[in-house]
Amino acid sequence: MNKPLAFTFIIVTLTIDAMGIGLIIPVMPDLLQDIEGGDLGHAAIWGGILSMVFALMQFLFGPTIGSLSDRYGRRPVLLVSLLVIAVDYVVMGLAHSIWLLVLTRVIGGIAAATQATAAAFISDISTAENRSANFGILGASFGVGFVLGPLIGGLLGEYGFRVPFFAAAGLASLNLLLGYFVLPETVSKELRRPFDPARANPLGALVQIRKIPGLARFLLVFFLYEFAFYSYPAIWVYYAKAQFHWEPGMVGLSLASFGISVAVVEGLLIRRILPWLGERRTIVIGFMFNIAMFTALGFLTSGFWALIIAPFSALGSVVVPAMRGIMANKAAANQQGEVQGIIASTQSLAVIFAPLVLTYVFYLATRPGGPVFLPGAPFLLAAAVVAITLTLFTTRPRGSISGQNSTR
Repeated sequence: MNKPLAFTFIIVTLTIDAMGIGLIIPVMPDLLQDIEGGDLGHAAIWGGILSMVFALMQFLFGPTIGSLSDRYGRRPVLLVSLLVIAVDYVVMGLAHSIWLLVLTRVIGGIAAATQATAAAFISDISTAENRSANFGILGASFGVGFVLGPLIGGLLGEYGFRVPFFAAAGLASLNLLLGYFVLPETVSKELRRPFDPARANPLGALVQIRKIPGLARFLLVFFLYEFAFYSYPAIWVYYAKAQFHWEPGMVGLSLASFGISVAVVEGLLIRRILPWLGERRTIVIGFMFNIAMFTALGFLTSGFWALIIAPFSALGSVVVPAMRGIMANKAAANQQGEVQGIIASTQSLAVIFAPLVLTYVFYLATRPGGPVFLPGAPFLLAAAVVAITLTLFTTRPRGSISGQNSTR
C-alpha cells in the first residue's frame, strides 16, 4: 500500500466534501426563492428544513454505512458514496421543485458517508500511538473546505446561482476518478465482519457499542462537546451582527480565520500536542480552554477582541481527534467502521439539536422588550455544557481510557 498517496486521497476527499457543502451555501437562498418564491425569511425556513433532513439522514444511516464498510471494505463504500454525491449535486442544480430538493438532501445525507468511512480508513492505516494525531486530519480538511467552499461558491454564484452545484458535482467526480486509481482496500478478508441489520442502525449499534467498556460514556461526552462547539457555526453570524453590528464581509473574515485555525490546529499542532501532553491531558486542557473562550464570548462587547479571539478559539478543537483516537483504540479491528459510524451519528445528532436550542436561547436573550440583552447567552450555555463534559470525563471509572475490546 502507498500510504502517503492513500492518505492524500483521504485529505482531498474530506476537503472536497466540506467544500461541496460550502460551495452551495452562498446561493441556497437564491435557489430556494427561485423555486418557492416568497421572501428571504421563507427561504431561510426551507433552508433550515433541508439542513435538518440532511443531518437526520446522517444520524440514521451512519452506522449502516460504517457496517457496510466493515463487511465490503472501505474502497467500494467511499467510491459509491462519491458517485451518488456527484449525481445528487447535479439533480440539485437542475431542481425546480422543493420536494425534489428535499429528496436530494435525503439521498445526499445517506451518501455522505465520506467522513465516517474515511475515519475508519484512517484508523485502519494507523497505529494505536498515532491514531489520534491522524484523526486531526478530519478537522483540518474540514477547516480548509470551510474557508474555500463559500469563497469559491460566492465567486461562481456571480455566473448564476445554479453554477456552484455543478462545480460541486465536478469536484466529487474528479475525486472519484482519483480514488479509483489510488485508493487501496484496508479491510482484509480475515477482518471482514458479516453485515447484521440488527446492529446497522443507531440503536442497534449503540447496544453493541455498550459491550465495549466505557465507550458509551465517551459517546455521551463527545455528543455534549460537539453540541457546545457547534455554537460557532450556529450562532456566530447572528451574535456578531447583534453585538458588534458587523457587515457580512467582517463576519466572513472572522469565520475564515476560524476555519484556517482549525486546519492548523488539527492538521499540524495536534501532532506536537499529543506526544507532549497525552490524550487525557489534551482533552482536559481542551475542555478548560473551551470553557474560558465561551465565557469570554458570552460577555464580550468589543468587536476588535472578538476578531482576535475567533482564530484562537479553534485551539479547543484538539479535543475531537484525541477523543476519536481513544474510542477507536477501544474497539476491535473489525469494528472500526461500526464505531466511526456511531461517532458520525453522534455528531449528526448534535448538529440537529444544537441550532434549535442555541438559536432559541439567542432569541430569548435578544428579543425586544426582554428582561436582558445578552447576545452571548448561547456561548454561556455552551460553557456550562462543556463544564458538564469535563466533569463526566474526569470522573469516569479508573482504567476506562484505554484497552482494546475484542468483541466481534
